[in-house]
Amino acid sequence: MKYLFICFTLCYSIAVYSQTDQKIYDIIDAISEERLQHDVKILADFGTRHTLSDTVSDTRGIGAARRWIKSQFDTISKDCNDCLEVFYQKDLVEKGRNQRIVKDVMIVNVVAIQRGTKYPNRYIIMSGDIDSRVSDPTDYTSDSPGANDNATGMAGAIEAARVLSKYKFENSIVYLGLSGEEQGLFGGQGMAKYAQDNSWQIIGVLNNDMIGNISGIDGVIDNRTFRIFSEPTTTGEKDPKKLAQQARTRRFYGGEVDGISRQLARYVYKTTKTYMPEMNPMMVYRLDRFGRGGHHRPFNDVGFAGIRIMEAHENYTQQHQDIRTENGIDYGDTFEHVNFPYCKKLTAVNAITMACLASAPPSPKEVAIGGIVEASVKLQWSKVETAKGYKIYWRDTTSPTWDNSRYVENTTEFTLDGIVIDNYFFGVASVGNNGHESIVVFPNKITK
Repeated sequence: MKYLFICFTLCYSIAVYSQTDQKIYDIIDAISEERLQHDVKILADFGTRHTLSDTVSDTRGIGAARRWIKSQFDTISKDCNDCLEVFYQKDLVEKGRNQRIVKDVMIVNVVAIQRGTKYPNRYIIMSGDIDSRVSDPTDYTSDSPGANDNATGMAGAIEAARVLSKYKFENSIVYLGLSGEEQGLFGGQGMAKYAQDNSWQIIGVLNNDMIGNISGIDGVIDNRTFRIFSEPTTTGEKDPKKLAQQARTRRFYGGEVDGISRQLARYVYKTTKTYMPEMNPMMVYRLDRFGRGGHHRPFNDVGFAGIRIMEAHENYTQQHQDIRTENGIDYGDTFEHVNFPYCKKLTAVNAITMACLASAPPSPKEVAIGGIVEASVKLQWSKVETAKGYKIYWRDTTSPTWDNSRYVENTTEFTLDGIVIDNYFFGVASVGNNGHESIVVFPNKITK
C-alpha cells in the first residue's frame, strides 16, 4: 500500500499544466550590476538621507535624494513613452509623534506606477526605503550613507523599473521609495492609507530592506541565500466577532500558517526555484527580524499581503552605526561593504516575481473544501473569467511549501480521490493562457 500511495502521489504531481516563460529569463539577464552600483553610489553620496535631514540642498540630505529618485523614474518613463505615472505621496508628521520625531516633518514617498493593460487597479508593489540613520536615531546631520540599509533596496526598485518598463503586463506594477522607516514606518503607513483611500486592489508588497551584504557577523559568507519574512495571518478585519470566527476556523481546519502574506512568500519561493534554481530562498515564519520592523508591516496592518526580502546573514557593525574605526573594526554602512553581484540576484528575484504576478489572472475569491470521513477531498472555487484553468495544490501539514499539484480546466470543482483530507493542506490558484499562475488561495469555506 505504501508503494501504491507513492505512485498515486507522483501521478497526480505530474498531471499538471506547467510551462516556463522565456521573457522571465530575459528579465533576469537584463538586470544590471553596473547600474545598481552606480545608483547605490549616488544615494550614499548624498551624505545623509535621514528623514529629518536637509530638504533644500541639491547635493545633501533626503530632499536631494528623493528628487534624484523621482528624476530616475521620470527618465525611465520618458524612455518607455510615458509608461510610468510618477508622483510624490506626502503626509505631515508632527513633532512628538514619537521620541524620534524631534521636529515637524513632511514624509515624502516617491511613487511610479506602470499600469496594467487588463487589470489597472490591481497592483504588485516593490518598495525600498529612502532614509538612512546613524547610531542616534535623532541625529539628522551626521554622515549616514546607508549604502546597504537601504540604498540597495531603493536602487533595486529603480533597476526593476528600468527593466520591466520595457514590457507590458496585465496587472499594474508599483515601484516605490518609502521615507520615514527609521522613525516609525511612517512612509509605509501613509502609502497604505493612500492605497485604501484610492481602493487599490493590492496583490502583494515586496519590501526590500538590505539586499547587498553576503558576509555576516556570524562568520558566514553566503551569496545565494536570502530570507523571506512573512507573518502567518494577515487581516484588516476589526470586528471582534468575525475575528473570533476566523480564529475558530483556523483552530479546527488549519490555516495558522496560510494567510495571504504567507502565500505571497511561497509564491516568491516557487518563482525563484523555477527560474533561478541556484538561489536558496529561506522562508522565515515571522513578521520580521526579532524585535525589529520593516515597511511591509503597515500594509499588513490594514490587511494587505506583504513580505520582507533581505540578505540571510547581516553584519550589525554596518547597520545604524556612526562611521568610525574601533579595535580594528570599521563601523558604518558604507559603499565598499556592498556586494553588487548579490544585489543583482535579489533585484532579479523581485523583478521576476512581479513579472509573473503581473502576468497572471486574479486568484479565486472563494475556495471551499469538504471530505470528512472519506478518502477524498472535494474542492470548489469561484470562477475567474480570464483563467484558462486552475491548479489544485496540496502539501503535508508540516511542509513549508506547496509540493503536489493537479491542473484542471473547464470546471470550478474537483474531487481528489484516494487522498485523506486530514493529512494535508490544500489550496487553489488560477492559471492564465500564458501559463502564469495567481497566488494560491487557502480554503476559506467548509462544505459537507
